[in-house]
Amino acid sequence: MYARLRALDSRARVQGITTLRKEDDPLIPIGMETDAAGCVTRSAYGVFNLAWQAEQHPEWPAVVEAEVNGIRTAIRAAHKTPLRFLLWCASGAEDKAMYQAAGLLRRGPRLYIIDSTDPVKLRTAFEDIERRHGLSITAVLRSMLVIGVGDGASQTPVMNLEKIANLYERYAVDPRPNFLYMARDASPLAAAGLERGWMRAELQLDNADSVAARHSGPLTRASLYPLALAKADLSSWIAGAFLEEDDIQTAWRLGAFIHAHGMAGRDKLTLLLPRAWAGAGPWTKHGLEESVAKCAEVGFRVALATKPKLANYHSPKDATQDRVFLAVQVKGLDGPDAQKIAALRRAGYPVAVAGFATGATLSRYMQFIHYTAFGLAYLRGVNFGTQPSVDAFQATANCLHSQSQAAGGVERTAQWQTMLKSPRQARHCGIVTLHCDRLCVEVDVRHTSAPEMYAAVLRKLGGERAMDAAELAFFGDTRYSPAGVAVRKVIERAAERIFRARLKMPVDVLEAPAMHLPSHELAGGARCLSTLIVNEKPEQFPAARYAPDHHMAQFLAAYGMLAGRGRPVVAVTLKNLGEESLAALDDFFHRTAACLKARV
Repeated sequence: MYARLRALDSRARVQGITTLRKEDDPLIPIGMETDAAGCVTRSAYGVFNLAWQAEQHPEWPAVVEAEVNGIRTAIRAAHKTPLRFLLWCASGAEDKAMYQAAGLLRRGPRLYIIDSTDPVKLRTAFEDIERRHGLSITAVLRSMLVIGVGDGASQTPVMNLEKIANLYERYAVDPRPNFLYMARDASPLAAAGLERGWMRAELQLDNADSVAARHSGPLTRASLYPLALAKADLSSWIAGAFLEEDDIQTAWRLGAFIHAHGMAGRDKLTLLLPRAWAGAGPWTKHGLEESVAKCAEVGFRVALATKPKLANYHSPKDATQDRVFLAVQVKGLDGPDAQKIAALRRAGYPVAVAGFATGATLSRYMQFIHYTAFGLAYLRGVNFGTQPSVDAFQATANCLHSQSQAAGGVERTAQWQTMLKSPRQARHCGIVTLHCDRLCVEVDVRHTSAPEMYAAVLRKLGGERAMDAAELAFFGDTRYSPAGVAVRKVIERAAERIFRARLKMPVDVLEAPAMHLPSHELAGGARCLSTLIVNEKPEQFPAARYAPDHHMAQFLAAYGMLAGRGRPVVAVTLKNLGEESLAALDDFFHRTAACLKARV
């Protein structure tokens, strides 16, 4: 199949994708987009051919280094200051977060990832800079590079760049040397960048349009620019992505292993990584789930674990045991614990080990995972490059945002009012409200407290086998906002005490919508309970003229889309994010766990 893949990609690049039709090759529906007539309109195989091309273009590292040095020089020339801060604005930036967690960006400008339209995220990023460096806002703006990356109809990078531009306008700083975007010609970001005169860079070094946004790492400019700004060895990084055919076959065997267990009902892939690569977990989860979880016949979910904990798993002899394990081992790096992996095998759990040699780069791991995703997609007959549900989510959120502007705020929209006025809700401490108005199963909500109602939902879904996984998604910043960080700690505790320890099921703790979008790709029958948590009184960023309406519209879009697909979903609204509210939220989850324990 490897030879067929290279031959198809070569034909597409040499003869043009317009010469291809859907029926020409079985690989076309797996990695290319077609129109109603079956003609190919776009290829997603750039994720592989960039590595093949890079072997023929040893000058590419120098090209990228020259480009980022040119940006540095332009900022210094215009503002008489060095580049010190990098704001990365995109709907998904898990690869940048991974690089930062792995320490690859220490020598570069300080990175801030702005991956949602929550005004708090942008505001607290600037507050963090002020707290750390004590610079005036004009000095910060002059020494900052703002990069936006857009794919499709997402308004997230557009809105953030425009709000940051408002700050440049407010403080009379010329933004042109400081703004750069990478986007497809027809995207909202490209239109905004052209209108405002921002710098533009092609996403791909071959100037083609054949890489989906989540596949931008490890070899597009969106992945290489942060590394180049940090003076990383780009030649070694790029070379790390050159996989031999034997490595690719190993990735495809891993895909077959995961697929076979999925067909047998073991569709929860629990990922164990070396400690130094722990930051690769969210990137892996996002890439795999959004690439292959579109199959309606077979479930798929990636569960992240710092180390195996057998007490949190169903016994291999239990019919409800639905996990399969992938341990990634790199010679010279600590973890995952080999004895724990051996214990899993002895206990009877299915375990695969992916081994990498000493000095292996994250780029090698990333390319290996891309091939694994392709292999899984091929076996399941889905297109690994498209994201129809994510596109639908963005369109729905944009529509709700328009409605909120017409109504005078999200709280005045019909969707928000329906949620607030539904009788299927319960309050806790007068601060936390559990909303079950969109829940797909009937639960007795009379004369019950919010913790009792939530516990009843969990028992009902579990008893009917309508739930075998969960996600706790907070619609708000958890990177830079102290309140958001505190919320995450609360829901992390809830994830452990309710879902992992009590119900023995995988649970994701997510910041929404940035890391929640992949869940929309899960099939409508997927048995995952989504608990969406949101602040009833979201904050603004007045200096940037940034209101939270679009962010709240994304919450409503996620809530409605999940329910519309038959997914079990509830919402939890908080009066605010003060200490009293967080204490009430923690108590709500604590009492829920107690209710579950009392009935066991």
